[in-house]
Amino acid sequence: METKGNSEHVRCLIIGSGPAGYTAAIYAARANLNPVLYTGLQMGGQLTTTTEIENFPGYPEGVSGNDMMEDFRRQAERFGTDIRFGIATDVDFSGKVRKVVIDGEKHIEADAVIIATGATARYLGLEAEKKYAGQGVSACATCDGFFYRNRDVAVVGGGDTAAEEATYLASLCNKVYMIVRRDELRASKAMQERVMKTPNIEILWEHQAIDLFGEKGVEGAVLVKKKGTPLEETVKIDIHGFFLAIGHTPNSDIFKKYVDTDEAGYIKTIAGTSKTNVQGVFAAGDIQDPRYRQAVTAAGSGCMAAIDVERYLAESR
Repeated sequence: METKGNSEHVRCLIIGSGPAGYTAAIYAARANLNPVLYTGLQMGGQLTTTTEIENFPGYPEGVSGNDMMEDFRRQAERFGTDIRFGIATDVDFSGKVRKVVIDGEKHIEADAVIIATGATARYLGLEAEKKYAGQGVSACATCDGFFYRNRDVAVVGGGDTAAEEATYLASLCNKVYMIVRRDELRASKAMQERVMKTPNIEILWEHQAIDLFGEKGVEGAVLVKKKGTPLEETVKIDIHGFFLAIGHTPNSDIFKKYVDTDEAGYIKTIAGTSKTNVQGVFAAGDIQDPRYRQAVTAAGSGCMAAIDVERYLAESR
């Protein structure tokens, strides 16, 4: 690596430190690509907000999100990854050398870049969501649904994601409330039919959650029915799990000038690869995955990205 003033040249730059970023780093380091990884604001990514993970292979007794990401980090460092705390604030992918600005001041020039900045789950903005984070509040039913077996839970949202989460939870839980702000579902007809045919899902039409309560975790939610109308009514439901399914926001804004994204902002990759429309720029993890959004699929795509980078650099010599 070459350093000049506040500018530095690296072979492989990885932006993001979730399962995708760390896995890419492990593979890139083992391939002698001397990867430099910038963690982003949330070291370890979304998984660090998950208390217990039981569906990642290799952890038969389960593991906390923080502990698992610490294992990933140590493994990446073991093979020589240069891990640094910092946030990518701007990029210039117009030339052959990819340029990335870190924290608004440090300039990195890279032969190849792996974008693994993930996506951020949308929340309602309630103080109670922060209070009960990991204690009943979740944005991933497939991650955390198991912990609420035979209990009552609620899903917020009326789109396809909410319908999928509700039907998945219905197979585990005693009862699932769908809290829907409107008087209809936005989900596809097929998903609506699945919801309607599931006997233990109850849709609370024209309801909005305004608070949560509980001693050692979520024990219930406070809702307002027909908010802002003469028929407005406050109701409470007893639940132990409160699942947000109102979408995710891909962390792709700074890349959109150069990298193709879909309407929601997810980076488009060439099918079966991690390649973007920009040569030498690759994407892995939730930033390019609006469908699965699992730690194991993110890790797999991180592996793909590192191998794609290795082949790209070899062909570019």
